[in-house]
Order: sequence, then C-alpha cells, then structure tokens
Amino acid sequence: MADESDFFARVYDVVARIPPGRVTTYGVIARALDAPRASRGVGWALRAVAATEASPLAVPCHRVVNREGRLTGRRHFATPTAMEERLRAEGVAFVAPDRVDLAAHLWDPGRPRDEAPQRR
Repeated sequence: MADESDFFARVYDVVARIPPGRVTTYGVIARALDAPRASRGVGWALRAVAATEASPLAVPCHRVVNREGRLTGRRHFATPTAMEERLRAEGVAFVAPDRVDLAAHLWDPGRPRDEAPQRR
C-alpha cells in the first residue's frame, strides 16, 4: 500500500503541473514517472480524486485524456459532462464530441517548452 500511495502522489505532482488549456495522456505521465507500463495505474490514481471537491484545484485530472485524445475518464467526475466543460472553458479544442485536439494541446513534461507538440 505504501508503494501505491507514493505512486499516486507522484502522479498528482505531474498532473498539478499541466498548464490550463493543455492536456496530457496517461502514457505520457507514466513515462514521466519512469514507469512506461503504468498507464492504468495513472488512471487509477486519477479516478481516486476525479469526483472530489478539491480535485479541480489541487489535481486538475480533467486535463488527462487517453492516447487518442478521448475523454475516457469523464465517467468518474461528478457529472458526465464536467470534464468536457472544464476543458472547453480552458480553450481546449475538440476534433470530435469526446476527443480533444492532441496536436494542438498536448503537454509533455519531458519535452522542452518551445518544442512543438506531437501526437502520442
């Protein structure tokens, strides 16, 4: 259990750094934590806080999408549309009703700030 709580804390640290108007993926976070096969663990960590009152401020988990840009975590929020509403309010563009434009909005903590986003 101690290892899991440490992993979750590390996930929350990365997610807290995602700038408004940007998104990242479960896999990008896992790679940033040197745990490239832990994408599902990242999802479990975010699910634990998605519907809490503190999460929009402390852990902006609405900014984490799957590798295709789909809002797979939306069912864990207080309402089914909360994730999309928060992203749209931050200016994130969508290419489909449940899919963000990763090419325009992807944030990768391992990439230099001035490097152009790439699809993941």
